[in-house]
Amino acid sequence: MDGSDGAAAGGEGRREELAAYRGALAANLLLNATWSWLFWRSRRPWLAAAECAVLTASSADLVRRTYRLHRGAGAALAPYALWCGFATVLSAAIARLNPGARGGS
Repeated sequence: MDGSDGAAAGGEGRREELAAYRGALAANLLLNATWSWLFWRSRRPWLAAAECAVLTASSADLVRRTYRLHRGAGAALAPYALWCGFATVLSAAIARLNPGARGGS
């Protein structure tokens, strides 16, 4: 194998990584919009809290992916994942305080 084969393979790997990153970012944006709809429009706080937990995991994954591509950008995005974790706890607390809300127990 000559050096050009390695470069081509590296370029293909980078393209695949960027495509996966774009997919993860799109999923995260969709989850973010879905939380807003579930919580505010649908008024289903328990479902919104569960969805927010998924959003938190997605955000942590997005931070990891971003850090691999650009350390500074990944570090700058880390507070977003922490905020999503806090929002999950806050959403669950609101759901607990509103037992009559749809989706409650």
